[in-house]
Amino acid sequence: MRTITTTDDLAAFCEAARSAPYVTIDTEFLRERTYWSKLCLIQMALPGVDGEAVLVDPIEGSAMSLEPLYALFRHEATVKVFHAARQDLEIFFVEGGVFPKPLFDTQIAAMVCGFGEQVGYETLVKKIAKENLDKTSRFTDWSRRPLSEAQKDYALADVTHLRVIYEWLAAQLAKNGRGPWVAEELAVLTQPSTYTTHPDEAWLRIKTRTSSGRFLAVVKALAAFRETYAQAQNVPRARVMKDDALLELASTRPTSMEELGRSRLLLREGRRPEIAEGILAAVKAGLEMRPEDMPKVDQSREQLQVNPALADLLRVLLKAKSESLGVAPRLIASSSDLDAIAAGERGGEALTGWRAEVFGEDALRLCKGEIALSAKGNEVRVVRL
Repeated sequence: MRTITTTDDLAAFCEAARSAPYVTIDTEFLRERTYWSKLCLIQMALPGVDGEAVLVDPIEGSAMSLEPLYALFRHEATVKVFHAARQDLEIFFVEGGVFPKPLFDTQIAAMVCGFGEQVGYETLVKKIAKENLDKTSRFTDWSRRPLSEAQKDYALADVTHLRVIYEWLAAQLAKNGRGPWVAEELAVLTQPSTYTTHPDEAWLRIKTRTSSGRFLAVVKALAAFRETYAQAQNVPRARVMKDDALLELASTRPTSMEELGRSRLLLREGRRPEIAEGILAAVKAGLEMRPEDMPKVDQSREQLQVNPALADLLRVLLKAKSESLGVAPRLIASSSDLDAIAAGERGGEALTGWRAEVFGEDALRLCKGEIALSAKGNEVRVVRL
């Protein structure tokens, strides 16, 4: 196996890939100690059993530029194939400001081809490539050098088996006509907003049952400070303060170092002067926030007047549709989607795109009384009225 550590060698491989119909790609990274993922290794393979597979080592090759890879990403004649691409794409977007185009994600393709939700790579290797993976290197520290032969073999397997999986899934999509489904899902993965976290919106990820405007104002200010600091220092959010500590501080609202020192949940890291001062400033900002600027919890879902009988019928319809299509029900619509439809809501993913075609349109017809459901043996059928 070949390990690339120079820009020239990377450029030569990427030039060869530009002549191929596709190239399979994977990464190994660490994120436990940083805010942004630390790229440790890139694996790539060209088509065919004898197609070259290489490791690209940005740690050993610290002076290497990844621009040849980014140029390949922009080359639209070669499909870039990943499995569960989201985290890989985030790395390349943050570091290079680029998304691979065209993109193929075998996890998404497998989902619409009947393999269930979030199907793992190991499952596809076993079911499609008829091989078994050696998982002993899965949880190793990919930032340490030198890499062992076992680590290298494990890493390469992530792209060599992917060739067989891609070709099989691409053929299935050509047969079942579900390529547009995959394209619709992939469009979300290549939107910059998918990977951009705005500090002012960070509070939305924090779970709390308290709807007090002043409490939420302090939560919002603390979450914005934490996000800004974590991004700037490239440290995990939890290193600044964990969610439980943030909620405690929003409740106790310390205004001095002495009061902050009484926190039970704030870790030692969060008591460092620059963080402590930021916390006190955020609490002050939250306390001084104008009422009209205070955040509000979206309670629209809780206030929905759900028709329980209709919701049950929609669940039966969804089960029938998912079984006939051979895809997981939750890929088409979630339980909350069904409740929203039964309450009269007409937005949401279940009523748009390919989901509307395979389920949403009939769901609305069911709500209007234009269709009914009947059973014959174990089969549920849609009856036009």
